[in-house]
Amino acid sequence: MTAVPDADHTRAETRFFQGNRLMADGDAVGAERCYRETLALWPECAEAHVNLGLLVEARGARADAEACYRRGLALDEALPEGHLNLGALLARKGLLVEAETAYRRALDLAPDSVRALSNLGALYAGMRRDGEAESCCRRALAVAPDATSARVNLAYLLLRQGRWDEGWRCLEARDWYRALEPRLACPRWEGQSLDGRSIVVVYEAGHGDVIQFCRYAPLLRARGAGRITLLCHPALTRLLTTLDGVDEVIGFDEAPPAGGWDCWTPLLSLPFHFGTRVDSVPAPIPYLHAASDRVAHWRDRIPRDGLRVGLVWKGNPRFENDAERSLASLALLAPLGGVDGVTFVSLQKGQGEDEARQPPRGLRLHHLGDDIRDFADTAAIVADLDLVIAVDTAVAHLCGALGRPCWILLPDYMPDWRWLDGREDSPWYPGIVRLFRRSAGDGWAPVIARVRAALVDCVARGAA
Repeated sequence: MTAVPDADHTRAETRFFQGNRLMADGDAVGAERCYRETLALWPECAEAHVNLGLLVEARGARADAEACYRRGLALDEALPEGHLNLGALLARKGLLVEAETAYRRALDLAPDSVRALSNLGALYAGMRRDGEAESCCRRALAVAPDATSARVNLAYLLLRQGRWDEGWRCLEARDWYRALEPRLACPRWEGQSLDGRSIVVVYEAGHGDVIQFCRYAPLLRARGAGRITLLCHPALTRLLTTLDGVDEVIGFDEAPPAGGWDCWTPLLSLPFHFGTRVDSVPAPIPYLHAASDRVAHWRDRIPRDGLRVGLVWKGNPRFENDAERSLASLALLAPLGGVDGVTFVSLQKGQGEDEARQPPRGLRLHHLGDDIRDFADTAAIVADLDLVIAVDTAVAHLCGALGRPCWILLPDYMPDWRWLDGREDSPWYPGIVRLFRRSAGDGWAPVIARVRAALVDCVARGAA
């Protein structure tokens, strides 16, 4: 640490270490205050700049965070954490080469840094440098076999490659559901025969994950489950009541019973327990259904002329790769408006609804999002459409689960593992989805051009 005047040294150092303790305890506001007080007394404290950057970035101020990291590294270039934090921020901004440089510098300074190896492995996996990605993740696990991030990053790579035996095992290292465990007063199911016992399946990750993996509920029944309960996102409760084999669906906004189940399982552990491989995906399409009364409710709202095509161009902005998977603007889909014989319907809910209300010139779009309450409503609309064109969001999985045709636009950087490599179809939704992949170095325009050509062909053939 750089020397400071004796009168301020003790106060500055005390506030710095107090900030470290508060950050470790999860008190971000208190920690930030301590670091700012430290820097007021000791502007050359490189570690305080770096730690402050981490807190500033956590509340979304990326430009300020980057300035903090760079200021800290300018004061002390030999801070591995500074390079690591800067690399992670650059990766989130899509500056992949710069992120690689930062991670590499962190490894030069700390060759056994598990976080640096894991982050670099994830970066390489997203860049399709698979050999280097696997090497980084396995090096991290050699240093720390219990490193969650490295094992989950390796799972992403293996699952995307179709190496599902090891991939599912690695995915078991995730801890996304840990906050729910204290609410479950029963043991975790480990794949054995259930022999009439009751089981609660706990949601994980986003809406799309629940829609995709709820298909395993009937397999639990075949394994002997006497009663099956799904704990899920509130927006899915009405939809999931149409799933065969489920006795009860509870939204996590409700107060679930304190007990009453014999065991529980995280949803994404089911493919592991049932030994799912690429050629053995349980795909009883459709396994979810639109309620007939909701279909009737929405039918009068949907134009009846031409090929009816739903559009979804944005996902949840909080998703880590949303900048890559979502379209920056509805205007990117404007070329589709020139296809005669097509009526477009917006399924966009939340993010992107403002664009749907004022679509670009030439794209005739009927916006329904204002009145969509939950996924049961979306399912009823989809059931009355001929085709949905969507980025990789929950609606794409909903179409697949309903057996309704869907064309999915996939990014080049970090496409989700479940779509595998190099395929235009999916074993999760056979004969239902068609994948349109963005190429390295290209924007979305070439993808949209291919979609437009396919849409023209659909109109000519009269089918999606």
